[in-house]
Amino acid sequence: MKSASLLQLIPLLGAGAVLAACTQDEALPPPPEAALVSTTRVAASSVRLEDELPGRVAAMRSAEIRPQVGGIVQKRLFEQGAEVREGQPLFQINPAPFKAEVDSADAALKRAMTALERARLQVERLEPLVEADAVSRQLYDDAVSQRNQAAADVAQARATLARRQLDLGFATIRAPISGRIGEEMVTEGALVSTTDTAPMARVQQIDQVYVDVRQPASMLETLRKSAGRPSAADGRAVILDAQGKPYPVKGEILFSGINVDAGTGDVVLRIRVENTGRHLLPGMYVRARVPQGGATEGILAPQQAIVRAGDGLSRVWVIDGDGKARQHAVQLGKVVDGHYLVSSGLKAGDKLVVEGLDRIKDGDGVTEQAWKGARPPASQAAR
Repeated sequence: MKSASLLQLIPLLGAGAVLAACTQDEALPPPPEAALVSTTRVAASSVRLEDELPGRVAAMRSAEIRPQVGGIVQKRLFEQGAEVREGQPLFQINPAPFKAEVDSADAALKRAMTALERARLQVERLEPLVEADAVSRQLYDDAVSQRNQAAADVAQARATLARRQLDLGFATIRAPISGRIGEEMVTEGALVSTTDTAPMARVQQIDQVYVDVRQPASMLETLRKSAGRPSAADGRAVILDAQGKPYPVKGEILFSGINVDAGTGDVVLRIRVENTGRHLLPGMYVRARVPQGGATEGILAPQQAIVRAGDGLSRVWVIDGDGKARQHAVQLGKVVDGHYLVSSGLKAGDKLVVEGLDRIKDGDGVTEQAWKGARPPASQAAR
């Protein structure tokens, strides 16, 4: 009986063991899937160091139109905001008073020339007589003196006439330089004089302009070495608008100021810009991208690949040869087109994780896909 009972228990024990094994298998979690990350392989690039500096546009030449003679303005001879040429008439002052003065000075000159001719003839008549002792030497000397005085009167009258002719010419006010003229500040019928404090108009040459930017004095030596060297864009300094878009102009670094601002420690850097398209106007706020030395080799890493730690350090995730994620500390430099210039912590050929950083831990295996973001060109400019 006991043997029969044992034989009946054996199937029950086997079934229990099977049920226990199934329950244990169901309790085990499935193995974790490898995190999907986007990676890119970094390479050394030729990086030209540049700085982006704020600046103001200044006209290459600026002339205030002021009267050189006083009178009533008869006409305005230009269109406001138009381009004017050097010597072009701008305003006409009533010329009648100056024409009368010219006529008077011309008459005075003729009178002086007549007196000179009379005195010269008198000397010629007395010269043979004084040699023959027919007249006194005193009489002859007086005649010579009168002739010389008459010659001086002629010279004075001629100078007075020239001055009156100048005044007549000044009645037509002309452009002293070529450029763009602004609005008129006096109208027809206004009385102007040489002592007026306000100009009649202003002409500014803007086919070429200056961009004045400020740079720390500590960079002065680097700026001197960089002056005249090509920048990354088109061989010259690049001028940008307030949104960072480059203007279609060319700029050339001229010099740095010789004085250092005691308050800020800055020096002024002047850039001459070819502005034939009139894209830049005096007084505009712009930014200038200027070279800071020659090209250097460096590693460029996308900004989104950088992990900022609480300790103030910057780190990146790199995939090693075994396909494991490893974290590296890096030192960052300047930014160029969405990429950091990495000075240490990365080497050419490293596989850098750009996307999926929050899915990985140190030593994790990953599933890789190529990062589809923008890559820096072979030669870049860092700033």
